[in-house]
Amino acid sequence: MISYREEVKRKLIHLSSLWIPTAMCLLPRWPLCLLFAILLILNLLVERARAKQMPVITPLYDFFFGRMLRQAPAPDAWIISGGPYVFASATMTLALFAPPIAPAAMAVMLLGDTAAALIGRRFGRHKTWNGKSWEGVIAFLAVGYLGAALFLTVCHAGTALYLCAIPGVILAAAVELFEKQLRLDDNFSIPLAVGIALLPAVWL
Repeated sequence: MISYREEVKRKLIHLSSLWIPTAMCLLPRWPLCLLFAILLILNLLVERARAKQMPVITPLYDFFFGRMLRQAPAPDAWIISGGPYVFASATMTLALFAPPIAPAAMAVMLLGDTAAALIGRRFGRHKTWNGKSWEGVIAFLAVGYLGAALFLTVCHAGTALYLCAIPGVILAAAVELFEKQLRLDDNFSIPLAVGIALLPAVWL
């Protein structure tokens, strides 16, 4: 397990991705979707280049991100970090769910997951499944909902979306909690879960 200091650094990078839901609120949907897809491909290429020990790229990647990796890669091993999953979920979420659903769903993942990790590791005393804590789960629910509400407000969403965000955040917390059993990175699964939960509000 990485140190708490490195975990904080990881989550600061996570929070820096809040530009993604912000852009979803302000920019045209389909050009932005294309941009996220391009960034996904570029991110994968950089991580593949790092795995192949390419000059310049590998030393730079290891300098900035090496100690933040939860699993130390073996030589020539291509271990995909959370970054490509964030861009993949941004692409898929925006393609499937128009704003205000897409930015709210991404905000739950970026803010809720950050709160769960930092609060859970520092204050977690009551363990639940997969080595996680109830303190982290509660932090995810509270901060995740606030994040969703913030971006729903920015996008001038209706009342029904705020109500549907409650089961949406609960579903997202369950997806994060059982990530190992689902075998799907929570950076990808959480926004999709929230988006699905918010859909009934649009139908109503």
